[in-house]
Amino acid sequence: MSVIASTSGTTTNGTATTGTTGTTGTTGTGTDGGRTPHHTISEVAALTGLSAHTLRWYERIGLMPHVDRSHTGQRRFTPRDLDWLAFVGKLRLTGMPVADMVRYAELVRAGDHTREERRELLEATRRDVLARVAELQDTLAVLDVKIAHYGTACGGTPS
Repeated sequence: MSVIASTSGTTTNGTATTGTTGTTGTTGTGTDGGRTPHHTISEVAALTGLSAHTLRWYERIGLMPHVDRSHTGQRRFTPRDLDWLAFVGKLRLTGMPVADMVRYAELVRAGDHTREERRELLEATRRDVLARVAELQDTLAVLDVKIAHYGTACGGTPS
């Protein structure tokens, strides 16, 4: 999903984060006095492997929080936005439906009083992932039996 080096953690609102390191971009001129690096949509696309179209769609459906804009209207993504996109990428890998990801994003924006509902949503996703892992382990066992059979049948030794 991403070429961004990462470290895991949690934010004060309880969302998991993946910190970015080694990124480049222009420095913004926002309320922080220009210290926050900002990335254009093309830079973010290159860093994350997501297309600009997908990034715009994420914003349109509410999966991305408000993305800052320059005085000319150009999107300016912050390191926090990159952290969020890395987390969304992990949610995508779990197979979480987009509607659930959007719901999770809405809950995060709603504040700390939604922590329990966020936890429940993530726990349900975790249960789904564990069920898929078990299913894949069963499938792997069947493949191992077949591979061993063909190894023996073809005059080789079982693997």
